[in-house]
Amino acid sequence: MTGSTVVFAWRRTPPPLLIGGAEVSQQLLAEEFVRAGWRVVYLGSHEAPWNGSAQVGHLQAHLLAHGTEWEEAGGEVRYRWNGVSCRAVPQDRVDKVLREVLDEARPELVVTSQEGAADIAALARRTSRVAGWLHSVSANSHGVLHGGPHVALATSRFVAGRAQTPAGTQTVVFYPPFAPAEDRPAVPTGSARPEHRPGGVLMVNPIPAKGALLLHQLIARLPGCRFTLVEGWWDTAREFVGYPNVHWVPRTYAMGDLYAGSDLLLVPSQVEDAFPRVIVEAGLHGVATVGSSRGGIPEAVGDGGVILHPDNVDAWVQAIESADRTGLGKKAQRRAVPLVRLCLAELAAAGLIPAAAAD
Repeated sequence: MTGSTVVFAWRRTPPPLLIGGAEVSQQLLAEEFVRAGWRVVYLGSHEAPWNGSAQVGHLQAHLLAHGTEWEEAGGEVRYRWNGVSCRAVPQDRVDKVLREVLDEARPELVVTSQEGAADIAALARRTSRVAGWLHSVSANSHGVLHGGPHVALATSRFVAGRAQTPAGTQTVVFYPPFAPAEDRPAVPTGSARPEHRPGGVLMVNPIPAKGALLLHQLIARLPGCRFTLVEGWWDTAREFVGYPNVHWVPRTYAMGDLYAGSDLLLVPSQVEDAFPRVIVEAGLHGVATVGSSRGGIPEAVGDGGVILHPDNVDAWVQAIESADRTGLGKKAQRRAVPLVRLCLAELAAAGLIPAAAAD
């Protein structure tokens, strides 16, 4: 045991509710701290920071479904998830509870990001080292820099190049944590276990910003190709279920069988994605990517796929039809495997935690 404490504090929900890559990355890092013997506190809110909508019912239903007990008092929900001590409070109590945690735990490190993170960073740096995690190039993500974190963790070289860090803040490229590929993970209740058939194409989060318009064109022009689409930020099923060559999958945390049932991943984003987790996760399963040339997507793909302009429909059709899926899949796997690593040493190298505490 190191006897040290790390606090993850933000205005989104604590684990295990996952909305996107930021939630997954932070949960994996928190659990790595647990395995290294740290005390880990994860403070968040059960009210959405973007519109104040209540998420406590969803959180409790998820905990109940996984056999996790919780305590509720004064509007706060407390529970443990994979060794992480989680606290979900109303938005107007985040700062107050954070002060209490800082006074009681005296954490070695505070990690914060996303909505309202500048205020959290400014408060926490009075007592602790602070890492501001830049999960994207959006103003929302980079807003944490206004709070003066000691280190800005940029999720890719692309993100680091866009960071306008203040004096006293060090920028470090910190690729997301990844877990090893599952052998045979469970699939959602009521979902069929897909068989691996050559030619399967997978896309996650088919919304406009992620290339839904291009996807519609590809589905129509490739009627003999089987497309598996996985719900992302919101449900767009009604736009796609009418296609005979589309299999729609509701949002799921168990992606292993979906990767295993495909041999090509599409990432046709119109926006500048930072470093899509799905590319590396697919690569760990030997699945190559055809990706957009936007943002950090080429950095994530490397030689494990094909990079195309998101507006060149003909090139995407040709790539899907002719890409060397086996060869590129092997390259994608070789590229992805090193990203399954212990991350605490990188935090120690950045001066955020003592080197001895990273072992």
